[in-house]
Amino acid sequence: MKKIFIALSTLAFASLACSIFIGGPAYPDTPIPISTEAAQNLQDQARQAIADGAQTGTVTLQITENQLTSYLAFKLDSQANPLITDPQVQLRDGQMKVFGKAKRGIFNANISIAMNVTVDEQGKPKIEITQADFGPLPTPQGLNDAVSAVVGEAFTGSLGPVATGFRLESIAIADGTMTITGRVK
Repeated sequence: MKKIFIALSTLAFASLACSIFIGGPAYPDTPIPISTEAAQNLQDQARQAIADGAQTGTVTLQITENQLTSYLAFKLDSQANPLITDPQVQLRDGQMKVFGKAKRGIFNANISIAMNVTVDEQGKPKIEITQADFGPLPTPQGLNDAVSAVVGEAFTGSLGPVATGFRLESIAIADGTMTITGRVK
C-alpha cells in the first residue's frame, strides 16, 4: 500500500511540474520560419527605405510574414513574461493575424488574434483587434493594450531611430506582405 501511495504521489507531483496543453485554434498549416537574418533584413530594409525617402520625399516599405514573425519572436523572447510565445504572423486579406502559445499557470493553449492595422491622425500605426481566440483560456484583461504595445513596439523598433521625421500615410496588407507608405516631414 505504501509503495502505491509513493508511486501515485510521485506521478501527481510530476504532472504538476509539467504543463498541460488544453487546445485552442490551430496554427497555420505551413509554419513561418524564424531567423535572425529575416529580422535583421527588416531593419536594413527600413533604413534603406528611409534613406531613399530622404531623396524622394516618399517612403515605401514592404514587410513579409517571415520578417515580421522573426522580428516579433525575437522581441517577445527578450521580454521577462511575454503575452505569447512561438509567434506566427499571417498577413492576409487586409488583416494581420498573430498565432501563438499562451500560458496560464500549468495550462498552455494555442491562441490567435486578428487585427486591423491602420494609420491614426498623428501618422502612427493604429491596431484594432477584430477577433481574439484564447481557446479555453479566459481572454486577458487589457488584451487590446498589450497587443497594441507589442505590435507597435515591433513596428517602431523595426524602423527605429531612422524613422525620425517620418509620417505614416497608409498600411496595406495582402498576400503575405504589409506595405507601409509615408512621407518624410
